[in-house]
Amino acid sequence: MRVFLAGATGAIGKRLIPLLRQAGHSVTGMTRSPSKADALRDAGAEVAIVDALNAADVASAVKAARPEVIIHELTAIPQAFDVRRFAQQYAQTNRLRVEGTDHLLSAAQSAGVRRFVAQSYAGWTYARTGGPVKNENDPLDPSPPAAFREAFNAIQHLESAVLRANGIEGIVLRYGGFYGPGNALGEGGAIVEQVRHRRFPIVGAGTGIWSFIHIDDAARATVAAVDRGAPGIYNIVDDDPAPVSQWLPALAQSLGAQPPMRLPAWLGRLVIGEHGVIMMTEVRGASNEKAKRALDWRPLWSTWREGFKDGLSDAGASARSQEFASRSAR
Repeated sequence: MRVFLAGATGAIGKRLIPLLRQAGHSVTGMTRSPSKADALRDAGAEVAIVDALNAADVASAVKAARPEVIIHELTAIPQAFDVRRFAQQYAQTNRLRVEGTDHLLSAAQSAGVRRFVAQSYAGWTYARTGGPVKNENDPLDPSPPAAFREAFNAIQHLESAVLRANGIEGIVLRYGGFYGPGNALGEGGAIVEQVRHRRFPIVGAGTGIWSFIHIDDAARATVAAVDRGAPGIYNIVDDDPAPVSQWLPALAQSLGAQPPMRLPAWLGRLVIGEHGVIMMTEVRGASNEKAKRALDWRPLWSTWREGFKDGLSDAGASARSQEFASRSAR
């Protein structure tokens, strides 16, 4: 099929192109940066140089590409993310999830696109009550902290717009926290370096439940969603939701670093804000059962416990992918 990939040079977009090509799809990769065009061509994609916030240019690019499927991976989250400045650092991503989504959907409807697959998030968005692990039918947070509200509203806009678009099969993928090559939680990434230098503490009791997904597993699930699964929402996470008090010391150990420091919640509020403390102590994890069943997908790294040991680098990720390909060929 012909696939139009918006956000083709982002962390997941770069992993998606070769997988889409291997699956037999032709790909047009959209980027706003002319300097990244050669890398897209080298990966086997056609190139559309477009500002996602310019509706006319988006419409022209989609019309020219004549895609059957659009994949929306547009974000602008800094690699060196500072949780204290959450609202400011998500501002551009919020625009992409509102204006960018609307522009892509309008272009898709005009061009007769059949399916629209969009990136969402399964991190701090679920309600912080009830059980520790949530599925797609569980409610979202009715009262997110102030720092999260604009980002939360943008995510809700994206999901609602995609699922209600007339004449289009809308798929929303709620990814867990990315780790692996090219990510903050990857070799040389900002989070890895913070953990190495004991600058990423456990706050309070570390009871917040996080769900992770290796970047390549997220990409594989996205390829599956191109032609499988009924319209709707899917959590794309691994099999092992875990509290901060478990995964953060394990990450430090896998890096050969000292155990993380601990901060009481009251001090954490002064250092990282109320929203940061909530991420450390109250957020809920997500279940991947629906995605495994409906998309016929399984994560290669079923748990972050393995992924943190051998999936943070390109070499480790490549080895696991080759192992999977070898097993599948038997």
